[in-house]
Amino acid sequence: MRIKFFFFILVLFLLGLSGALIHLLGGVRPMYLYILEGVILFILIYLIVFYNKIVKPMNTIGSGMELLREQDFSSRLSQVGQYEADRIVNIFNRMMEQLKNERLRMREQNHFLDLLIEASPMGVIITTLDGELSQLNPMAIQMLGVRLEEALNKQLEQVDSPLAAELAAIPKDETSVVRLNDANIYKCTHSSFIDRGFKHPFFLIERMTEEVMKAEKRAYEKVIRMIAHEVNNTTAGITSTLDTVEQALSTEEGMEDICDVMRVCTERCFSMSRFITRFADVVKIPEPTLSPVQLNDLVSMCKRFMEGMCNDRKINLVLECDPAVGIVQLDPSLFEQVLVNIIKNAAESIEGAAGETDKQGEVIVRTTAPALVEVVDNGPGISKEAEAKLFSPFFSTKPNGQGIGLVFIREVLSRHGCTFSLRTYKDGLTRFRILFP
Repeated sequence: MRIKFFFFILVLFLLGLSGALIHLLGGVRPMYLYILEGVILFILIYLIVFYNKIVKPMNTIGSGMELLREQDFSSRLSQVGQYEADRIVNIFNRMMEQLKNERLRMREQNHFLDLLIEASPMGVIITTLDGELSQLNPMAIQMLGVRLEEALNKQLEQVDSPLAAELAAIPKDETSVVRLNDANIYKCTHSSFIDRGFKHPFFLIERMTEEVMKAEKRAYEKVIRMIAHEVNNTTAGITSTLDTVEQALSTEEGMEDICDVMRVCTERCFSMSRFITRFADVVKIPEPTLSPVQLNDLVSMCKRFMEGMCNDRKINLVLECDPAVGIVQLDPSLFEQVLVNIIKNAAESIEGAAGETDKQGEVIVRTTAPALVEVVDNGPGISKEAEAKLFSPFFSTKPNGQGIGLVFIREVLSRHGCTFSLRTYKDGLTRFRILFP
């Protein structure tokens, strides 16, 4: 019960007691009655002063508590003219001013942090205590390759993104470098921050693709140039010597077998020279000369070019063009080489698995509006271990592969500003997707 209620009970009790005394002392001399009435009047005056000095300040302090409970930090209490109570009021008002300033500072700070996160070139993903995604900045959405509504309030394992699967595997308070099947490389950190006494997990994702690719390119350019120089100089001298010896021996009788050996050795030297020249060509890819090209026409031409090779391997090559696909800015000659290489790789993967399955080998070249090219094959697929290494220099899943085809594709598509990925999906089909900007 409130103190005001107790005060009014006390007033009623004193008034009742005074009335009872007057009634009981009705036969007493009037002078004593006057004295009693004076005492009662003094008590009433004292109670009024007591109310103003004690009860009213307590009500004021109670109003302040209500302001705190409602978090109304802009209101202030007025002084009541009582020293002790006014001291409390002054302290309360200073506290409210500090709380208001602190809340304003926190709001400004949070607003600044929100702007910083939104504009950050790093991906930021914040999760709830249950591991559900609660906040993603635009860069994180772009890196995951999904729409915001497809990721919010879901576990990382439930998001259909290769990067999300890699993030879910990173232990708490650790950093890992992730290389995906779209040639992108990310430095991912799994950490946490304290909010209201609880640790909230979050992920920082830093794109390292350009830096790593530049470092790789500098390394393999130097190696390839050195090897090409040594091999070409050596093979040139060997082929010249073999050719001279062959010409000298060709006039002698019984030297046909030796001359054949000489010609085989010469041809092997030329093959070695062509082999190393292919590596050298990777580091000499010209900058694309962009021009407006009808994407469907270019894809149709590549399909016709590769039909003979697919027919020889008993592989069905299908073209599915979306009429809504229009003109795209690209370098026709470079993109033709890219598309031909992709179709060739798909056909070779199906041929390499011949005999393991009875199904008909099929490669589908598909275009989708606004500007997407997709090559789909029903080959054996790509293992998870191989996916992360696909676009690395000199890595190949073929027994006799050189590991430069996908590097060439990566370089050309990157210079066109394309987004691309090579991945085997849950339906068993392998898709190479190229999205133009």
